[in-house]
Amino acid sequence: MADLTTKLLGFTLSNPLMPAAGPPVRDAVAVQACIDAGVGAVVTKTISTTAADVPRPNMADLKNYFLNTELWSELPPEQWIEHEYPKIRAAADAAGVPVIISMGYTAEQIAELAPKIKPFADAVELSTHYIPDDPTPMQEAIRAAKEALDVPVMVKMSPFREPQPLALAAQEAGADAIVATNSFGPAFGIDIERGGRPLMGGKGYGWLSGPALKPIALRMVYDIAQVVDIPVIGVGGISKGTDVVEYLMAGASAVGICTAAIVRGPKIFTKIARQLNKWLDDHGYSSVAEIQGLTLKQKPPEMTEPPILVPEKCTGCNFCVLSCFYRALYLDENKKIAIHPDACYECGLCLTRCPVDALHYSY
Repeated sequence: MADLTTKLLGFTLSNPLMPAAGPPVRDAVAVQACIDAGVGAVVTKTISTTAADVPRPNMADLKNYFLNTELWSELPPEQWIEHEYPKIRAAADAAGVPVIISMGYTAEQIAELAPKIKPFADAVELSTHYIPDDPTPMQEAIRAAKEALDVPVMVKMSPFREPQPLALAAQEAGADAIVATNSFGPAFGIDIERGGRPLMGGKGYGWLSGPALKPIALRMVYDIAQVVDIPVIGVGGISKGTDVVEYLMAGASAVGICTAAIVRGPKIFTKIARQLNKWLDDHGYSSVAEIQGLTLKQKPPEMTEPPILVPEKCTGCNFCVLSCFYRALYLDENKKIAIHPDACYECGLCLTRCPVDALHYSY
């Protein structure tokens, strides 16, 4: 059985999974459910100096992607400080998991909130979702948190900004870790069965999360991990164990999960941890530490020859042939994969289309 133990910011986590700030950690009851599901750490829903006035409806599951108009917590900060945080602190202490309190957004708001949440936080996460491209407000928020607190300060980036300069600016200001990424948007969805009305309330649009966000967030983790000396926590579209593997290989030290926990409940954390463990076992790795950053050591592929065919594996599904617009691939008289080598453009699409690994890279 692989060792899922993860080192992060001086803490030893039982695994690299944690909830990302959002509805699955909207109050102490929800956080308790995540703890019961075996998360390595807990992150609470982002608070600010006032409760958020959240539009309704504010969430829609479109299967391949998720839309939301969620803001920060709809609960007032006083309720968190007087009721939710004490319960969360007690539950986390009993389970031996650290508590990361998420808050936003400006330096003034952070300076007001930080002393109040200090008794409950093992670390804090600062959201930059509503901070402009200029890194100065973010740096000021980091410095305000560092001045008021003696715990690690994490900064959550948004995916519509160039990540490396912003991550370096955060590190220069004293951030102890980077969280990548927030949801993407604005994005728009239409209910075609009800007269074409927008799916979201408020202005009608929301923010994109779920599986569609993963390639964007994964790229941010990969880019940020190349330039900073502090941990990166990957967030975006994680719903199964292999998603966690990708983030760890891209340079993440841990991961946050939100949308999958919304649509499938908090027990998804238990399932993903088991899947991660099985993948590591099946591939001969003894710990998560062994795969962290592997992609950073790899060069991008350069395909200069047609793919290598393994006809004995081919099932004749025809997926690769249908997608080969260069007319290089075909099925022979035995319904096995064959190729016109001179026609192949080495685009590589067939390698990802094949469900049975009957085509291999030639390099």
